[in-house]
Amino acid sequence: MPRQTLYGLLAGLTAASIWGGMYVVSKVVLEVIPPFTLLTLRLLLGMLILAPVVLGRGGVRLSSEQWRRIFLTGFVGYGVSIGFQFVGTKLSTAANGALLTSATPAFVLLFAFWLLGEAVTRQRLLALLLASAGVVIVIDPRTASLASSSFLGNLSLVAAGITWALYSVLVRKVTRETDVLTTSLVAFAGGLPLTAPLSLWELVTQGVGPITWGVIGGVLFLGIVSTALAMYLWNTAFALLPAALASLTFFAQPLAGTLLSVLFLGERITLSFVLGGLLIALGLFLETRSE
Repeated sequence: MPRQTLYGLLAGLTAASIWGGMYVVSKVVLEVIPPFTLLTLRLLLGMLILAPVVLGRGGVRLSSEQWRRIFLTGFVGYGVSIGFQFVGTKLSTAANGALLTSATPAFVLLFAFWLLGEAVTRQRLLALLLASAGVVIVIDPRTASLASSSFLGNLSLVAAGITWALYSVLVRKVTRETDVLTTSLVAFAGGLPLTAPLSLWELVTQGVGPITWGVIGGVLFLGIVSTALAMYLWNTAFALLPAALASLTFFAQPLAGTLLSVLFLGERITLSFVLGGLLIALGLFLETRSE
């Protein structure tokens, strides 16, 4: 396997694994800090971490057109997509969120064909089907809710998956001309025009709860690890790999979440987890062979 492919796979898998393990932290922090306020803090912390690195490497050197494209890419990903995810999570269930957003790689395949000209081959479709089947087995769709009260939430979660797929493909497109660090920094800024006003509205109408050292630690983890590091790694995966291959690393999220439950909550590894994990790995392997 070429070194670039291996590095891209490790970057994508690490990013997805971080996100798979961040839900417990997010749940605790969201009990104190409203969602768009937390997202704004995450983006600002991400920029604070990446800015010195970018400046140390010569600063941001982009044309006005590159600025515009990357900024709009960030608006789609960090504003619109994560906004839909917050709304969907609030109006639906965590199980629905895991199941519905697992369709993201399928939408990546479509957007990659449309925007990047990546071929939709039989082998690529088979790899996607195998990995998707694996994640469905791990998540167990029987835990999802199809109640009418969850309809708007489920619709928002589907929109989150579609727009995150669009964001990911756009990242691959813009990083053909710019480096990943600069792209990530400007993209973080792109999310703020949507999240910052909503954050202000939350602070006026809801306020925040008691800020403890645990909450501060949670915010720092979400901003530094789950945003600055994980988003950079995700963007790196799409910069180095074909979008269809990079998208399959998304399926590491439920695997990481289950493994953390085994380690810290005493849950057991089930046969469905093993079978699902093997199918995801087989899908990834098959996709790497198609390159």
